[in-house]
Amino acid sequence: MLTVTEAAQRKILAIIATQGKPGDGLRIGIAGRSPGGFTYDLALVEGGEGEPEDTTTDGGGFPIVVDAESAPYMQDVIIDYVEDLQQSGFRIGNPNPLWNDPQTQAIQDLIDAEVNPAVAGHGGHVELVDVHEQKVYIRFHGGCQGCGMANMTLNEGVEHVIRGAFPDIRGIVDVTEHSAGEHPYYPATES
Repeated sequence: MLTVTEAAQRKILAIIATQGKPGDGLRIGIAGRSPGGFTYDLALVEGGEGEPEDTTTDGGGFPIVVDAESAPYMQDVIIDYVEDLQQSGFRIGNPNPLWNDPQTQAIQDLIDAEVNPAVAGHGGHVELVDVHEQKVYIRFHGGCQGCGMANMTLNEGVEHVIRGAFPDIRGIVDVTEHSAGEHPYYPATES
């Protein structure tokens, strides 16, 4: 399923030795998708604990637990650890497409090509969360999260672009936690 380089194995085992206990493992899951690719959640888990539907594999001295939803997108992944003068951290090489469904991938491509360049001028970005039963679920980030004009951007921008290309889409759903936005482009007005 996935490969852990020797450098990453050493680092993960060092983290387990200082922050965990013997038998602990690494949980990895896809947290989201961005124009640059997947974003991930990494965490230590006790004894490789997981849910019954999770996939567990050997990482080279510790278990790696992958949630069922992320597993189809974790084939042939390489987890590495880099440390040099400019950066240090885990680097995850993932050759998988952002989405396995062709329509969902086409919507992702449309968001990347038309929506995100338009909102980038306001320091924002739109993440495609899912497409389910012909509804598109999105999340606003950056200057769009908490922006007083987010609803207009959704209705007049995002929805217009997506429905223009995919007329069978029944709706666009904003799942953003707008109250958590720290730097909205247009502050929301108090009611």
